[in-house]
Amino acid sequence: MPQTLVFLGAKKIGYQCLMYLIEKQEHLDFQLLAVFTKENILDAEENTISRLCEIHHIAVLSDLSQLPACDILLSVQYHQILRKEHLAKAGVAAINLHMAPLPEYRGCNQFSFAILDQKDYFGTTLHLMTEGIDDGDILWEQRFSIPLDIFVKDLYELTEKHSLALFQQHLPDIIRHNFSPVSQQSVIPQRGTSLHYRKEIETLKQIDLAWDKEQIWRYIRATYFPPFQPPFAMINERKIYFVPQEKLG
Repeated sequence: MPQTLVFLGAKKIGYQCLMYLIEKQEHLDFQLLAVFTKENILDAEENTISRLCEIHHIAVLSDLSQLPACDILLSVQYHQILRKEHLAKAGVAAINLHMAPLPEYRGCNQFSFAILDQKDYFGTTLHLMTEGIDDGDILWEQRFSIPLDIFVKDLYELTEKHSLALFQQHLPDIIRHNFSPVSQQSVIPQRGTSLHYRKEIETLKQIDLAWDKEQIWRYIRATYFPPFQPPFAMINERKIYFVPQEKLG
């Protein structure tokens, strides 16, 4: 009997992962029951998850109270935290693709914090979902070097590339329940841990002109991400925005 899946996703990476699921549905013998999504500012108008589902006649739902029972829940950049009753809908596993290394960077704005922390590596992780934020057991991960002087948008796009590769590589393992979870608690002593929230980015964007040149440049690289509001400094009670010259044009 085919495995049943429900997909929860958003943004470009969610679109790419869903497209791969649709392509592999017959080959891997699973049934995609429904998709939950929310359109995002970064979505290309013609490449939305909703449009993809319309083309392939897949039910699109928005209210988690409608979540059907299934074997596997797959979440990729979904905007809501799933509660106990939602996770219980998955008979085998609820799995999330978190675009950051765990447990070092749980939560949001992980790309910005990695730049501010002057890390020379980053990563992406498939992990089991719990009621906590990104704290479930690790299933698979991929780590890579961060190029020198990278901007946050470029790190985001680099992580997208590695995240899609990780998802594609291990989708057969997910369908066949071929995984050996590793507790995040067991690796915290070696890796460390942090948890960041979405609202923190607004504080990060405010540049203090008393900082040295290197720190100012690092904060600009960590927060300049069009089309979102750029980093700024307050001068005479006015916001003066920073737009790096190399990013113009």
